[in-house]
Amino acid sequence: MDVFAAIEDRRSVKKFDPAHVMTEEEISRLMEAVALTPTSFNIQNYRFVVITDPDSKQKMRDAGWNQAQFTDCSALVVICGDRQAYAKDPARYWANVDPNTREAIVGMIEGYYGTRPEARRDENLRSGSMAAMTLMLAAKAMGYDTCPMVGFDFDAAAGIIELDPEHDIIMAVAVGMALEPARERSGRVPLDELVHRDRFGA
Repeated sequence: MDVFAAIEDRRSVKKFDPAHVMTEEEISRLMEAVALTPTSFNIQNYRFVVITDPDSKQKMRDAGWNQAQFTDCSALVVICGDRQAYAKDPARYWANVDPNTREAIVGMIEGYYGTRPEARRDENLRSGSMAAMTLMLAAKAMGYDTCPMVGFDFDAAAGIIELDPEHDIIMAVAVGMALEPARERSGRVPLDELVHRDRFGA
């Protein structure tokens, strides 16, 4: 699918076919695409929990105010971020460059994130959000629909997926086969209100 078509056709779907099963090959293809999402300093700080087990999806539904997307989707991807990714052998993020460049960049990574815990959290939000968009567009290109979700108890969800405390949940994305077309777009803000040239308010 053309990338512009995927962007235009991607919609947040609420009703999925609960009988549809994604193959392991499809899940792997999807997540391989998501893992190409860019990150600052290439630290690849996003982490993904792909939930297909019915009991786990039901627990997520219970934590998500009984929204059917949690159980009816084929796969529920909980997008997380690792606040310690910057310190986990950061040289591997630059394994394919010359040693001097690698040493310099690793020093920048450790110097910036090592003294700024708030930057680690912010980076998780940025990286996880970009990964969510990659996931939704890749799923659309594969013939699937999605629904990004933050309407759930994050603490309860962390317990369900047994999340390490050094990680943050960013959002969840339900992936599946839509039962019906998405509704018309509810309303778009004019482009000239969103886009400024050279300076804000210009």
